[in-house]
Formats: sequence, structure tokens, C-alpha cells
Amino acid sequence: MNDEDTRYEAVRSRDARFDGEFFFAVRTTGIYCRPSCPAVTPKRRNVRFYPTAAAAQGSGFRACRRCRPDAVPGSAAWNVRADVVGRAMRLIGDGVVDREGVGGLATRLGYSARQVQRQLTAEVGAGPVALARAQRAHTARILLQTTELPVTQVAFAAGFASVRQFNDTIRTVYASTPSELRAAAPRTGPAARSAATPATDVPTSDIPTTGVPLRLAYRGPYQSTAVFDLLAAEAVPGVEAVGGGRGGRTYRRTLRLPYGTGVVAVEERPGTGAGRPRTGGTSRTAPGAPRPTDAAHPGGWLDARLHLTDLRDLTTAVQRLRRLFDLDADPYAIDARLGADGRLGPLVAARPGLRSPGSADPEELAVRALVGVAEAERLVLRYGKALDAPGDTLTHLFPEAAVLARAEPDGPLGALTAALADGALRLDPGADRDEVRAALLALPGVDEDTAAVIRTRALGDPDVAPPGVDAPDGWRPWRSYAAQHLRVAARSDTGPGTPDPALP
Repeated sequence: MNDEDTRYEAVRSRDARFDGEFFFAVRTTGIYCRPSCPAVTPKRRNVRFYPTAAAAQGSGFRACRRCRPDAVPGSAAWNVRADVVGRAMRLIGDGVVDREGVGGLATRLGYSARQVQRQLTAEVGAGPVALARAQRAHTARILLQTTELPVTQVAFAAGFASVRQFNDTIRTVYASTPSELRAAAPRTGPAARSAATPATDVPTSDIPTTGVPLRLAYRGPYQSTAVFDLLAAEAVPGVEAVGGGRGGRTYRRTLRLPYGTGVVAVEERPGTGAGRPRTGGTSRTAPGAPRPTDAAHPGGWLDARLHLTDLRDLTTAVQRLRRLFDLDADPYAIDARLGADGRLGPLVAARPGLRSPGSADPEELAVRALVGVAEAERLVLRYGKALDAPGDTLTHLFPEAAVLARAEPDGPLGALTAALADGALRLDPGADRDEVRAALLALPGVDEDTAAVIRTRALGDPDVAPPGVDAPDGWRPWRSYAAQHLRVAARSDTGPGTPDPALP
């Protein structure tokens, strides 16, 4: 949506499909919002548009307390784009700037820090420092409103270098002190889960468990059953488990993170398979394509709980969960393109909003794609690091590539893990996807099918052609989603519980 008049129409109709795709700010109030903000629509002459929350903050606008624009789903554009800006945005989301600085970000991208700054500023209206700062502010708000940590600990856990920097940022972004922000934490019960509640990565105080509770937001329809079916079919015992939960299944797994470890639980929330656009809004649905239906609002959330040994890992853990569950996808654009195809149209109509799941640990996914689930379980039991406080079913972290490379150096597994361990093969969010494919195919035992799985799942590439399928250009740039439609349809034809062919 490059035309500002079209964007204003989305704001005027409070169209939640565009939450995270752009932000608007009101000159007369000094506030910036998401397009679906329920407040009175401002006059067109007073509205300015920004591609990111950081850009709005950099222009002096404060986050709206009503619609929480800092917590919307991320723009799907950053996952689609393979250029330096898209790669940079994925790395910043993973916390690279907080851990390694702008210099570390630039090194990973293969550009100078000045080039990265210039390209990001030109494209998204903010440089890497400002983008990371906006992300730290969001993390701080979550910690303030979901934990009882002292403010000083929140500041450093969120990645701020000093308490003064933390206080200044919170005042600038939220027009509140940290204490005021904590006092404003939601204290509502189950009624708050109604369709009228905005879907955001916000604290939810009515989950009666320990850890950091979150709502992981997504836009549009979401086929949660298909995602949880896949996760259940390929779960590696000791590292993952899928079982019954409140109103549906719960996916649990262990996480290896930059500063420590974590255990996460994500609830399925069945019945979220469709979403209906608000009337009067602009539409991205092509003529003849299926339109989402049968829900009260376009979007929702997955309830999650994070148990972290070091709270500095919160931002990274959330981003990895978002990639695993493909929560930043734009189902309206995807369904419009694929639904217009004669072969895929009926599949899209049957499952609007079908996602292409990623991974919580790209290197782990690569190993599992090569060896299969049964062999992965053996590797976990033999080489995985045991948790300090194991649960009933979650006992280990998946073994690191360096550990596997030393323990089993021979054959395809040894070649893959050695390449991962020495950096010859990089699977971080900023990796060049074409270079990764070439490096994978140069390894013994890695064929086109395995490389396609790794590129789709580990890198979150939305445009990987289904192996063995003649994929027309009309499926671009969403061929990974086309492949997922074909897989899910094939699995439903053969009965429930059939292993998904995405992994061996």
C-alpha cells in the first residue's frame, strides 16, 4: 500500500489486515497508531504514515495506549525480501544489534555499517539502532507488565545499557514512567479474550501459570490445526511434546538461546481457521479468489508462556516462536495469489490462512531434515544437554552442531554439522538464501528435496518450489505455501496421524 490515500482508507475503516504493514501518526496529538486503532479517525490533513514503529518514534510520536502499535504482527515483507534490508530486519528482530552492535550486524550482512544505516533509513525510515531501540522498549513493557522484577533488572534484561537510557526511552515511547507503565498492566479475566480485544503480543494476566505469559499476534485467518498436526507428527521426544491443553492442544519445547535456555508452551486455540475483513476497508483479494469468512475479526493470537533462565533472551525467544508458527505472514496476499490458481483454488478455499511453519532453531532443523525424527531422537538422548530442571517429557536441549561434528564426524551428518560449526554454512535469519542452497547441495547426502526443506523451514523462505511439482510462476512469491497446501491436502486424504512429508 504505497498510495497514502489508500492507506488512509484502511485507517478510516479500521482495517486490521494492515496492522504492522504500516503505521500512522496524528500531528495534532503526537500519537502514532496501528491502522485498526478504535479511536476516532483523525482528519486526513493531520495524518502522517510510517513504514515502522521506529520511524514514527524517531519523528517524535508516542505509542498509542489504546491500540498498542508497538506489538502488532511484523510486516510480511521482511520475510519475503531476500535483499540486504529484508535480511537486516530479520537479524534485528532476532536481537543481533543488542548482542553484537551495528558492526556485528553489518559483518553478518557483508556490508559496511554506513551502507546498512543508509539502506535501512531510506527503506524503513529508521536505522538499526532506532529499530533495536523500539524492540527493546516493547520487551521492557512486557517485562514490566507480566513480571515482578525490579525496574533495574527489567532495564538490563530488555537490553538497555543503563537505567537512565531505559527511563528516557520508556518516557519517549510511551509517555509514561516505568512505574506508571507497570501500574497500567491489564488486570482482566477471561472476558478480555473476546473478539473485540485487539490481537497483540501483549501481556495477559489471566493465565494462571508461572513464566512470562504472552499473546503472539497474527493477522487474518490462521489454520492452527494444520500447524499443530505438523508439529505433533515430527516432534522429537525429550525436546518437544504436543499434548492436551486448555481448549485444545499445547506445544511445548526446549530452546537454546544466546544467553541461556528456555522452555516454551504455546496453546492451539482451535477454531481460529478463518477471519473476516471489516466492511468498508480496502481489499487485497483478487477477483475470483476465496475471501476469508466466519470469524468476528481478521486476526487473533496464540497464548504462550516462556520460562527463561535469562530474561535477556525474551526478544529472541519471541521472534523464534513467531518464525516457527509463521505468525508474520500476510494470508490475504497469499490466499489471493494462490486462490486464483485452478489447482490450488479449492485447497485455499478449504483452508484459508494456511501457514508455512518455520523453525525455532535453524541448525536443529537442518540436522533433523537430513536424518529424520527417529535418528534425531537418538542424537538427543546420546549427545543432548540435559536440562537442569527437566519436566515430565522435556528433558534435553537438541545437541549443538559442534558437539555432533566431534562425536560423529563421518558421513553426511558429519559433513553438515562441521559446515554449521565452522561457519561455512550459516542459517541465521540474515543468511543469503541462494548461497545457503548452493552450500547445502555441495554437501554429501544433501539432495534437492532436503535442501528445499531446510530453505523453507530453517530460513523461512516463502518461495521454495514444491519438490517434484511443476510449480507455475503464478504461485510466486508464495510457492512454499503452495507446497504446504498440497502436503496438508495429501495428509487429509490418507487419514489423520500420517507423518508430514516435509521432514523425513
